[in-house]
Amino acid sequence: MFIVGLGTAAPPQRYAQRQCWDVVQPTRHFQELTPRSRAILKKILTGENGISTRYLALQSLDEVFVIDPDVLHQRFLAAAPQLAAQAAQRALNQAGLKPTQMDALLISTCTGYLCPGLTSYVAERLELRPDILALDLVGQGCGAAVPNLRAAQALLASGKSSRVLSICVEVCSAAFYLDDDPGVLISACLFGDGAGAAVLANEPSSHRRVEWKTSGSLLNPKDRDLLRFEHKNGMLRNVLAPQVPQMAANCVEAVLNQVLSRAGVDRQEITGWVLHPGGRDVLNAVRARLGLSDKDVHLSAAILSEYGNLSSPSVYFVLQAALAESAPGGLWWLSSFGAGFSAHGALLQVE
Repeated sequence: MFIVGLGTAAPPQRYAQRQCWDVVQPTRHFQELTPRSRAILKKILTGENGISTRYLALQSLDEVFVIDPDVLHQRFLAAAPQLAAQAAQRALNQAGLKPTQMDALLISTCTGYLCPGLTSYVAERLELRPDILALDLVGQGCGAAVPNLRAAQALLASGKSSRVLSICVEVCSAAFYLDDDPGVLISACLFGDGAGAAVLANEPSSHRRVEWKTSGSLLNPKDRDLLRFEHKNGMLRNVLAPQVPQMAANCVEAVLNQVLSRAGVDRQEITGWVLHPGGRDVLNAVRARLGLSDKDVHLSAAILSEYGNLSSPSVYFVLQAALAESAPGGLWWLSSFGAGFSAHGALLQVE
């Protein structure tokens, strides 16, 4: 399988972390929080936490203080199809392909629920063929990108599809609000909105060749309650346990070792690292566990700084940045991880 086109999209509204802090302080919602909760907000929004700005599907930050399940759902309904279609069109443009040339459409998300799913809305916007195979993949959290791409690989290998459009889209602001739950507060300070898309085919494109060589996954259901969404009062609530950074690092290394061993590749042969930047502490833990340098993870850190944690689309942004930077070719490691607890990785050959 080859990645022949990549595209990303984010809302036009960009907010600085300090701007978020200035807006939240005078509000009634902030004053009703406990002193501990107010301290958490101040620490994250004004401290050095690896995030400078975020793109959010909000016309104004004041919209965060309208805490209503219907409002949050409408935010997802309005933004998710638009972002997904924008990223997909950019990937198609790079690939030099028309929407009607796609045989399958795979869309992953965890920040909203639609029935029919997002594939219905995106297929309509892009004017895809009515006979396209459309699959909505939900509930995999930040780690969804690699499983999505693995499913695309299976479709291509089966011979039933020649070209697949893979999309991850998250409207994390559709789960933003304030209360005294640390997971809810931290999520409102770390996550951003965006979409990533890839066009996949069995033949390479005329531009830089990116081949998917092999991949692997690790699923630990026993750790499910440490990182997950739960429903309460009709709204999604993010559960973030303190153990997540170290758990992510351990699982990322386990998948890396599994795949490299199977492929007969030494870790020293990896020339590029495309890592999901789940947050400053998560990225630092993964970097330390894998023995990487700041240079190895600088693109993940740069995406985190500008966009925040985009959840599942993050690795599309990092991969796009690496290719745009003309990073040295060779074997690249692409890694995503998240709810479950799950971790996934793929070995890419980049020329």
